[in-house]
Amino acid sequence: MTKVLIIGANGRIARWAVEMLAEKGMDLTLFVRDASRLAGAPDTARVVEGDARNEKAVAEAVRGQDIVYANLAGEIDTQAERIVAAMQSERVQRLIFVTALGIYDEVPGPFGQWNRHQIGSVLDTYRAAADTIEASTLDYTILRPAWLTDNDEISYEVTQRDEPFKGTEVSRKSVAALIADIIGSPGKWSRTNLGVDKPGTDGDRPAFM
Repeated sequence: MTKVLIIGANGRIARWAVEMLAEKGMDLTLFVRDASRLAGAPDTARVVEGDARNEKAVAEAVRGQDIVYANLAGEIDTQAERIVAAMQSERVQRLIFVTALGIYDEVPGPFGQWNRHQIGSVLDTYRAAADTIEASTLDYTILRPAWLTDNDEISYEVTQRDEPFKGTEVSRKSVAALIADIIGSPGKWSRTNLGVDKPGTDGDRPAFM
């Protein structure tokens, strides 16, 4: 049984991923800052309370895992450094890490300009996190989702780091499905950095904005 550590398990993408991975019979450890806010965790999951900025806490949670999936916000550059260090010290190689679209100026046209206007203040932090992961020896997959919706659907396409980003939006459930697919087949998208969007959503901004 594959052992999966989910860091930031109370996030809205992660909640979908937890449900999908539990259905696949994965052995789940859910790492959260405040366990009292974690809703709907599977009875079989282990819940660990801790701060992803604390390398010792992360290392203890990482120990013995097969795969780490991190979906975080805030000081994501610092958190990425702690996770990479913990994984390397514990000899756990497989990492799936969610960042943000636009960190490489890969979003073309008016949507790219609009996206930078909206979230430009945090893109350097997300870029630093991605740079830390790519400079490591880990077997990583970095995901850069488009603007997220709560639509109950699975529909996505991916672009590589050196390709222009497509689309403007994607559902959280779709991103979770991609994550669950990678965890189910860990050789997929090894050491890659992927944009994720819903096909046919090109435009100057997401339809819901």
